[in-house]
Amino acid sequence: MPHEFADTADAGRLAVQIPDGFLIGTATAAAQIEGAGDAPNRTPSVWDRFASEPGRIIDGSTTAVTADHAHRLSEDVSLMAGLGVDAYRFSLGWTRLQPGGAGPLDARGVAFYDRLLDELLEAGISPFVTISHWDLPVEYEHGWLDRDTAHRLGDFAGLVAERFGDRVDAWITINEPATVTLNGYALGLHAPGHSLLFDALPTVHHQLLGHGLAVQALRAANVAGRVGITNAHTPVVPASDSDQDAAMAALFDIVHNRVFADPVLLGHYPQVPPELADLFGAFAEIPDVDLATISEPIDFYGLNYYMPSLVAAGAGTGESPDGVSEAMTDLPFRLEPFEQYETTGFGWPIAPEYLGVVLGQMRDRYGDALPPVYITESGASFDDAVAADGSVSDPKRVDYLARHLSSALDAVAPGGPAEGVDLRGYFIWSLMDNWEWAAGFTQRFGLVHVDFETGERAPKESYRFIRDVLRRRTTDK
Repeated sequence: MPHEFADTADAGRLAVQIPDGFLIGTATAAAQIEGAGDAPNRTPSVWDRFASEPGRIIDGSTTAVTADHAHRLSEDVSLMAGLGVDAYRFSLGWTRLQPGGAGPLDARGVAFYDRLLDELLEAGISPFVTISHWDLPVEYEHGWLDRDTAHRLGDFAGLVAERFGDRVDAWITINEPATVTLNGYALGLHAPGHSLLFDALPTVHHQLLGHGLAVQALRAANVAGRVGITNAHTPVVPASDSDQDAAMAALFDIVHNRVFADPVLLGHYPQVPPELADLFGAFAEIPDVDLATISEPIDFYGLNYYMPSLVAAGAGTGESPDGVSEAMTDLPFRLEPFEQYETTGFGWPIAPEYLGVVLGQMRDRYGDALPPVYITESGASFDDAVAADGSVSDPKRVDYLARHLSSALDAVAPGGPAEGVDLRGYFIWSLMDNWEWAAGFTQRFGLVHVDFETGERAPKESYRFIRDVLRRRTTDK
């Protein structure tokens, strides 16, 4: 049985495990928490449009209000200050800052993020800013299928760098391009809702090209902060010893992990078995200049970890936590459940030891090309219990976060499975309960409970646990 970390003595044990200089932060995304969708000059994003389409969001909710962060900014910064985190990772609402996805930045949007940055810095919290976290302007008609969108991201990065570059400690060009490609363009589960399967692969290249152009724009603006990218990585395990399952596990590893990390860190797309070459025709003739742009040197690599993947040959039922995708029944592989693990509210396996596995894979695959790493997202949704007095008990999240953070630190320690990886920090997803994309309000990840009817916040047991850990990391050493 895994160790439970729920008492204060264990908070102290975890605290002394955290090395000096290691950042602990929380993370959010603009589309999931800000709301104020009708703010003057703000224009729709692809997620606004997607949420308005019947049947797209599980509970029928929209992006209109979400957690109402736009009107509760100071309250939320105060919650972070009370928590004692070192850093806050948030994204810039593209259409709040650049209505229509073209032209100069909007003064109202700029004022909002000016205020957020200033209040964070006043509270001693380091800003980590994500430039693109899924909320493309609807005016980009073909989205990431269009090469021009990469240049739009580069242009947007230049504008925000000039405006905010003096106050941002770390820039993340783009968040989870793997999830955008797989769920948004291959399976139709996320915005913009295309079901193109392997014909979605051009969106890989265009997102990575946009990343490289954004890096160039940030460097040209001489931003003070470090520059990196974030992707979701999953360690992949064959469902059996059969050659077929091994081949499909390798294929899934390529499409989820390798096609995104290899070009950024190694300057080329991964080699694929000859029998699979037709599936990857999108990468057959990539200009060298594109690869040089994509592999612009970065200061850190952001890794989002939620779960491992157990892969078998043969199509599945099409069911997933985000809904049902008929396209999934046309894939040559399927995801199987890890029967030995408990699961989150999303049905994801709780397997903290695989965090060490994925960090070790990054070290082994990329060697000296791997820059310092941050776990830029890690967290879990559960059905939290709200008591009559408004307090929220979430012992499963306490245990989840403690075990995952401890596992990450153990992994990179001497003798650990990822020894040699320069792990710099761990960001908890999420600061507060939010609008969880296609799952709407049905999945709660927050350290802070949000009443989505009133907007009221209530720190959970997990908030108090992390606060205790952060207070004791200095006093207990």
